[in-house]
This record gives sequence, structure tokens and C-alpha cells, in this order.
Amino acid sequence: MLVLQSLWGWSESLRSAAEQASTHGFDGLECNVMHPCLQGLDAAEVRQLLSAHGLVLILEITTGGDYTPDLADGPQRHLQQLENLLGRALALEPLKINLIIGSDSWSETTQHGFFEDVLDRIDTVPCAVMLETHRSRSLANPWAMPLWLERHPRMRLTADLSHWCCVAERLMTPDLPPVQAMARRVDHIHARVGHAQGPSVSHPFAPEWAEALEAHRSCWQLFLESHDPGEAAITVTPEFGPDAYMPLKPFSAEPVADVETLNRQMATWLRQELKG
Repeated sequence: MLVLQSLWGWSESLRSAAEQASTHGFDGLECNVMHPCLQGLDAAEVRQLLSAHGLVLILEITTGGDYTPDLADGPQRHLQQLENLLGRALALEPLKINLIIGSDSWSETTQHGFFEDVLDRIDTVPCAVMLETHRSRSLANPWAMPLWLERHPRMRLTADLSHWCCVAERLMTPDLPPVQAMARRVDHIHARVGHAQGPSVSHPFAPEWAEALEAHRSCWQLFLESHDPGEAAITVTPEFGPDAYMPLKPFSAEPVADVETLNRQMATWLRQELKG
């Protein structure tokens, strides 16, 4: 298991990020392929910098314009954006690429046709490519996951169960059909703890969130145990972040906890608590 530092909300340089990740024992970095810290650096510089610190890289690609897709963008527009961004990503030689694609607004027929086109394209990519279980996207509905996996046996996944907690208005647990169905297809985990009414608890180690933490831990453990040992190591990114995911104090709008600290604490906890 490799544990990566998320650069969600990071405002400094890639060099600073690499130095911090190395200092705090992370195995690599995860960021959007369009992250500001990558701008102005050519691919060789990025590869050399990460190699100097012994870090791997996971890149994230979003289609539809942003993390919440533009309703005006149809499947062809998403495919065009994917093609353009894949070229940029592959030049950096990432360990893996995480896709946040499609739209939950499309019909079922459109969704499945789009995914066949996506899977045909990523079949030729020389690294692992996963599709994330993200709200507002094609894989937003947990209850449809068994059907998705039956229809698309080539699909590999990034499991972010916090999104499904919001969609289903309940905690995800290992006994649920979607979690059981996806277990052997998970190559990457976003380790944020959600709850029935939101995508992020205020602090994963606060006693009031013990049930939510255990629900996520038990699912993550299932994914680790189900992972084919012949495949590349499963990767995990603690992903507490800003953008109103972290609850804010009223009037001052100050975060109730520091996300960088939480992600470091979660990294330590994951290495202690997950076996595999």
C-alpha cells in the first residue's frame, strides 16, 4: 500500500509539495493534471523533481469543465476533453490516472455508450487508469454499481465512499451489494470520511464520528484484502479538503480543523490500521 499526499487546495510550488511529502513520509503526490503547481514546468522537470524525492505521481483528470460537470457538455465534449488531458498527463509518466468523468444527468443508454468509448481509449494507456465514484458523475449512484461492473468488465475504480454516503444518505459498509461488487476492482482509494448528510466529517478521530470512521475503515480493508497481489500496489490518498467539504465556523467562516494536519494524521492512522 502506497500513501500519497493530496495537493487539493495546495497553493505553493511543486518543489515545496515534494519536500513536504518526503518530510512527512508520503510515498507520492496526487493532483489534478491542471494544478497550478504544474504550470510553467516541462514534463522532464516534473519527473526529475519527483524522482529526486523518491515520490510517485497520481494525476486526476476531470471532464465537463470542472469537478461538477457543465450540463451543456455532452458525451462528445467530455471525450474531447479527456483526449486532450490524457496527452498532458501521460507526458508526466504518472503511476496512475484517476478519471472524474461523465454526468449523472445523462440517460442510462448514453452513460453506457460513453463508458465504452472511454474504456476503448484508456485500453491503450501505459499506466493504470481508474474511474472515481464521485457525486454528479456517471458512477454517482452506488446501487447501480453491480450493473455497471457487469456491463463494463474492463472498468477499474477509485473508491471515494464519502460521495456515496451523501447520495444514499447512509454510511457505506462492507455488507452492502455495491461495496461487495466493487471490491476486486478498486486500485485506488480516496480516504476521506463522509457521513449520511455530508462528504466530510469535521474530524475523523473525534468520538462523535467513530461509527463513520469504522464504516469506512472496514470497506477500505475489504478493498485491500480483495486486491490481486499480482497487480501494482493499491494506493491511498487521505483527501480531507477545502471548498466547503470541511465544515466552517459560523460568521468567521474559519475551518473547524486544519486539513493538512488531518491528512497527515490520517496517513499515519492508515498505515497502523489497514492490513495488507
